[in-house]
Amino acid sequence: QVQLVESGGGLVQAGGSLRLSCAASRNIFSINFMGWYRQAPGKQRELVAIISSGGGYTNYADSVKGRFTIYRDNAKNSVYLQMNSLKPDDTAVYSCNALTGRTNYWGQGTQVTVSS
Repeated sequence: QVQLVESGGGLVQAGGSLRLSCAASRNIFSINFMGWYRQAPGKQRELVAIISSGGGYTNYADSVKGRFTIYRDNAKNSVYLQMNSLKPDDTAVYSCNALTGRTNYWGQGTQVTVSS
């Protein structure tokens, strides 16, 4: 069992930056993969970035490569998404995901809005 709580969303101008945080209720080393997803109005949910339990593997959607960075802090049981050079198309609800060997867990989501 793991609970996830996201924070850090908000309103930002195009070209600005935000850092999203995902705090887990227990040690995250045993979680196979953690990631960030997003869903914009009228669009399907898409994977933004994932990171392995040891942090040695990451993958990003083509639309965010070079702009977003996913990383982890084991001491804080947290995963972060640093978002730079934000675009209006990045506007969406961002949700944290944890995939264990048995169950897929989700946070409540945090809104990111990027103005032109």
